[in-house]
Amino acid sequence: MMNRSSKLLLISLLSCQVLACIVQGATHYYDFVLTESNFTRLCNTTSILTVNDSLPGPVIRINKGDTVYVNAYNQGSYGITLHWHGVKQPSNPWFDGPEYITQCPIEAGKNFTYEVVFSDEEGTLWWHAHSDWTRATVHGAIVILPVNGTTYPFPQPDQEEVIVLGAWYARDLQQMVWNAMYTGEDTPRSDAYTINGQPGDLCACSNESTYRLTVDYGKTYLLRLINAANNAEFFFAIARHNMTVVGMDASYTKPFATSYLMISPGQTADVLVTFNATPGKYYMAARQFSSTHADVVYFDHTNTTGIIQYNGNYTPPASPLFPTSLPPYKDALAAMNYSNKLRSLDTEEHSIDVPQNPTKKFFFVVSMGMVYCPNSTCGGIYGNKMASSINNISFVNPTTDVLTAYYRNLSGVYDADFPDDPAVSYNYTADSISLTLAYPQKATKLTTLEYGDTVEIIFQGTNVIDAAESHPMHLHGHSFYVVGMGIGNFDHVNDTKSFNLVDPPRLNTVGVPKFGWAAIRFAAKNPGVWYMHCHLDRHMSWGMATAFIVKGGGTSSTSMKRPPNYMPTCNITINGTHVLKKPTKSILKVRSEDGEPTATDEEHPGPQDVDYYREFWLKEETNGTSSASEHAISEEVALMSKKLRKLFRKKNLKKNISSKVKEAEKE
Repeated sequence: MMNRSSKLLLISLLSCQVLACIVQGATHYYDFVLTESNFTRLCNTTSILTVNDSLPGPVIRINKGDTVYVNAYNQGSYGITLHWHGVKQPSNPWFDGPEYITQCPIEAGKNFTYEVVFSDEEGTLWWHAHSDWTRATVHGAIVILPVNGTTYPFPQPDQEEVIVLGAWYARDLQQMVWNAMYTGEDTPRSDAYTINGQPGDLCACSNESTYRLTVDYGKTYLLRLINAANNAEFFFAIARHNMTVVGMDASYTKPFATSYLMISPGQTADVLVTFNATPGKYYMAARQFSSTHADVVYFDHTNTTGIIQYNGNYTPPASPLFPTSLPPYKDALAAMNYSNKLRSLDTEEHSIDVPQNPTKKFFFVVSMGMVYCPNSTCGGIYGNKMASSINNISFVNPTTDVLTAYYRNLSGVYDADFPDDPAVSYNYTADSISLTLAYPQKATKLTTLEYGDTVEIIFQGTNVIDAAESHPMHLHGHSFYVVGMGIGNFDHVNDTKSFNLVDPPRLNTVGVPKFGWAAIRFAAKNPGVWYMHCHLDRHMSWGMATAFIVKGGGTSSTSMKRPPNYMPTCNITINGTHVLKKPTKSILKVRSEDGEPTATDEEHPGPQDVDYYREFWLKEETNGTSSASEHAISEEVALMSKKLRKLFRKKNLKKNISSKVKEAEKE
């Protein structure tokens, strides 16, 4: 007997197949099965959550402008969500993935189909889990090729390879994180860093499993680098080989040669390497760029390695050569010098559009801090809990997702009054800062943007609680231009004059330098709710996050899509009221195209208004019996089938698919 979720999923997938025949761009389908599997690293075996029993997970390979459907089957032991990092998902925030921002978790034993809509992205992105710290082992690459019939804006490489930089934890990471969040102590550090899931032969019990890449002399390879580590920025280099950077975050850059890269968590880099050294063995290596104070040595010092070996007849060296160009752990100057070289390509085929006169300006102070514990009973510094914040607001995940609350006009889930500026100005980068500034407000606060707003954000780092370090800030649903970056307190007069408004790099994640600032600009033309957070998981978990509500533009093409009728649900209460029940007119208020609430139920008939509350509503109506539930499901499937048949007839597809619909109704 087919259960409710399977019936709805089959109908939905059939509708997706029909729509794929109508819209432009190819459509791809992937099955992601999340299971706990045993992996052996560093001489020990650990059970970890992976997709399709692989680490890293499967590569999604498409062309620019395609659409992907990913059916995620959660066979793990706790709820999870997936995020398509850097994919803008135009008007489609329901499938963006961050837990409690755009959806509730996919419960253990359930499945959920993501619709991933690609637009102007071209290059390398990645996907990862976006709940707790599960992305440590649930992640993989997204390769976005040029549109068929077009080419790269650089010479065609002979071959390409995905290089995923990650982190390995020898114990149960989720349990360690949950414990740390409960006690308030610092979060766990990794036991090793990895290249394509392997620590490399400089680590214990890793010689045979080290990642290896065989190359042909004289050929050029496109390496697609991804930093998938939870909490580490990386330096990366290849012994005796320079690299040419041609892209970052699925946007092309002006090519520049370099002997090393610095890549923040969440970022991707496309680099060309011509292998023309003396045939032999060479290490590719990565180590953490630790931006904390010089006396802070509690971090993972692993040098993770892969081996590049030339094909051919020659006597190989006893051991590979290690890259002498790899900067030291604390080399902040090397990190800044690399970032300053990034420029957008900006050609006729790959043009940019930098906002020149922003209509909305924000000054966001990103800071570490504490949550006070009476009698110093917690495990963090001064006996308090660790915290982080933006403008002294430490983000708290709500009990249902913000997007649904916004769309259905639910009160009590969030406040749309996030401050544009800090409440108190001070010397943000001073050696000593008053502890009175270290206690942020815990709240769920967001900012609302009008469709078409051009936005400028200044991110200002601080040294509160003597904890200055860099912060890789990531914005969902948008790319932005990094128009400026510097050390010290941002000068609103003089630093603005130095902005690059001609060819700034176009990224989705920017590292705010320690004791410094970064300035970004973007156009808010993607309606929905879009998360913004530090991509160091420890900082995000402690509250360095917020979200933007981008209102609709008044037309169907500038408004967000309606929610799918199979969204995961949360069993929650709001202001003491249990909301998962038969909907009332007040609950059924939705957003019209201009973003304003409307209570016209007739405009939104059928399952999209009922499904979100179905599970608990049916229990109330039937006292938990199954007959009424099955009857309601059958009516719902019939309604969906009727709509599909009408669409099938228009496209002459009824003959091929109607039998499948009938089978679903009979189950």
